[in-house]
Amino acid sequence: MIQTYAAKQAGQPLEPFEYDPGALQPDEVEIDVLHCGLCHSDVSIVNNDWGITQFPVVPGHEVVGRIGKKGEAVRNLEVGQHVGLGWHAGFCGACGYCATGDHNLCAAPQETIVGHHGGFADKVRARAHSVVPLPDGLDFTAVGPLFCGGITVFNPFMQFGIEPTDRVGVIGIGGLGHLALQFASKWGCEVTAFTSDTAKEKEAKAMGAHHVIHSRDPKAVEAAAGSFDLIISTVNVKLDWNLYVNALKPRGRLHFVGATLEPLDLQIFPLLIGQRSVSGSPVGSPATIATMLEFCKRHNILPVVEHFKFSQVNDAIKKLKQGNVRYRAVLSH
Repeated sequence: MIQTYAAKQAGQPLEPFEYDPGALQPDEVEIDVLHCGLCHSDVSIVNNDWGITQFPVVPGHEVVGRIGKKGEAVRNLEVGQHVGLGWHAGFCGACGYCATGDHNLCAAPQETIVGHHGGFADKVRARAHSVVPLPDGLDFTAVGPLFCGGITVFNPFMQFGIEPTDRVGVIGIGGLGHLALQFASKWGCEVTAFTSDTAKEKEAKAMGAHHVIHSRDPKAVEAAAGSFDLIISTVNVKLDWNLYVNALKPRGRLHFVGATLEPLDLQIFPLLIGQRSVSGSPVGSPATIATMLEFCKRHNILPVVEHFKFSQVNDAIKKLKQGNVRYRAVLSH
């Protein structure tokens, strides 16, 4: 039996729950969980905010652990090896996106916490092709949030050919944004943090921002018109997006990784005249996650985390909902 923390109904506190995973499939591994990040997406799934939750739900998709068992067909992982597991616990392996390495765009993926029990547990199972080995030299107690928050903001740098000479803006200096600042800085870019919390200015600069702009000061954002090759939005609130489009250079890109649920109110002419783009992206493929981990190792990048015991999971969720976690929460056994 696998011991977990689960929500039985939408919005309920997590409570102990056990389940029988059945026989290990030939292409699966069973991971002994050591640490697991707590992400806003876990809270959204528990609350069924996206209407896709299947109860009882075991959250946890930023897993760090050791391979405890492996199926007979698994060749790329070994028992005892330290690994991580993110948003996806499996891919179809048959669609064109899987065939070209874009597994994060798989037509029929298995999400780790949707129709599958996640990593707030002593063990979690996944198909081996979705599990990524951890390079030696990383702090395994802090690395978990890279498997969702980190890869979410790293993936755009890989997808859109960001150059070291580019000017990059990051909107929102929280769980995603504080990592985006570190990635952009170590990529070699000139980095600007957009934040509504002026108390974070010193921290933002310590994480790599060269400049800080108050995100809710229209005049300050207007003064940056025509400045950026890329602006990454990590927030889930509505802003005056036309101001940020105008802050782009010609051919610049406003890219969304924060799940704002309100429609975007955008004027078309600034996009047409400047040949600017508005886009979004999910997490990255396992290959991109592996690249990110090596980049983090080389440049000494890690999430800033607060640690909790798994038994404190509801306290951690409460603190996250209050916006008081700096900057990611990690649960440990």
